[in-house]
Amino acid sequence: MDEPITPPEGYELVWHNEFNYKGQPNPEFWTYEEGYIRNLELQYYRPQNAKVKNGKLVIVGRKQRVKNQDYDPSSENWKSEREYAEYTSSSITTQGRKEFRYGIFEFRAKLDPAEGLWPAIWTLGTERPWPENGEIDILEFFRIEGVPTMVTNVVWLDENGKPYLEDSKTPLSHFTQQDPKWLDKFHIWKLEWTEEHIKIFIDDILFNEVALDDTYQPDGYNPFHDPHYILINLAIGAGGGDPSQIRFPRKLEVDYVRVFQKKS
Repeated sequence: MDEPITPPEGYELVWHNEFNYKGQPNPEFWTYEEGYIRNLELQYYRPQNAKVKNGKLVIVGRKQRVKNQDYDPSSENWKSEREYAEYTSSSITTQGRKEFRYGIFEFRAKLDPAEGLWPAIWTLGTERPWPENGEIDILEFFRIEGVPTMVTNVVWLDENGKPYLEDSKTPLSHFTQQDPKWLDKFHIWKLEWTEEHIKIFIDDILFNEVALDDTYQPDGYNPFHDPHYILINLAIGAGGGDPSQIRFPRKLEVDYVRVFQKKS
């Protein structure tokens, strides 16, 4: 039996997925990105790399050759010029299933720090194309000049119409020096999103804060006053570094996803 979930004071639970079943992620909540998607990453996203077992969502990165369904021998686009992909993984999203405007979002997750991996839990706005739609990166882990780094981001258009990142970058060593077994444990990443601000916490410690008065774009649109959907993915390569020297498979595990909103 699931333990009762206690909402933060003044909030109520509006949606959650505890992953207490076995099989594929619940299609009522989740859909998939497929193929090559962004950032010149090496993985080919497939639904079958996402499983639910032992009470966890498990996204598995594999070193395996698969056919690129978008292959075009005449193409010069990175998404279609390669006949085969050498790595696979999954990216699941609530796009078209579950979208939220404001709230407290909690994710209990465990990441793999191996070089070459780029796990992420994040949101995108529903109303416009990126980056005008706004992006909130709640969990990101990758290499910055070779240093394993925990990153949180809030992204919108600046006055010049370019993507602006309000981010925090914290070396992984900050966490492991405080707790040598930090990587062996699940931790809670939390987004607090109100009409006034966005705050991102790791284990209840604030790492990033943005006032929504500062996120208006050149045309007056504010992407953080409209609904967003959730993405959970494990990317390989690109900002994650070179995966060629690590053993596969690798995984990102998520124990639960919970969304609370203020009581009306």
